[in-house]
Amino acid sequence: MNTVVTSRTAILEASRQLIREKGWSALNIRSVAGACGVSVGSIYNYFNSKADLMAAAVESIWCDIFHFSDENAFDSFTECIQWVFDSLEKGEQKYPGFFALHSVGFEAGEKTGGQQLMAQSWEHMRRGFCMVMAQDKKIRKDAFDESFTREMLAELVFSLILANMLQKKYDSSSILEMVRRLIY
Repeated sequence: MNTVVTSRTAILEASRQLIREKGWSALNIRSVAGACGVSVGSIYNYFNSKADLMAAAVESIWCDIFHFSDENAFDSFTECIQWVFDSLEKGEQKYPGFFALHSVGFEAGEKTGGQQLMAQSWEHMRRGFCMVMAQDKKIRKDAFDESFTREMLAELVFSLILANMLQKKYDSSSILEMVRRLIY
């Protein structure tokens, strides 16, 4: 058995593979060490606790699901919304049950770290929505004001996406129609 893993990246890949094949509950220090062919202590060289490993695995999966490249540049906010729905559906297929289960996968004392990580990821997405809207030339000039801002719409759309995600509903048509009627 190896005593040193080649990289943190290898550990996270093994973690993603375990989650894909066996589900969220299969993720722990011992199972990851076994999947990597290393000792448990080797995993602790990279992660101080199971909570640290789980948080990094969650972040790694979110990054895998929402891998963004320049070819994903959006001409419109509706394109961005559709891309998010498509990415979520592919993510659910690749990591079955991940969306519903990862938020409850942290033990009681470790929930705060996991929730903070999710909040950071989600805030990044909301800011991205606002950025896409600011660059969308098709949005009516009078669509936003002090009483209805881009940030408010981003929060609303994000909340609706989360609700759909938890219900495993990947049909974006109603949200897209609402957005079209509101701002285009």
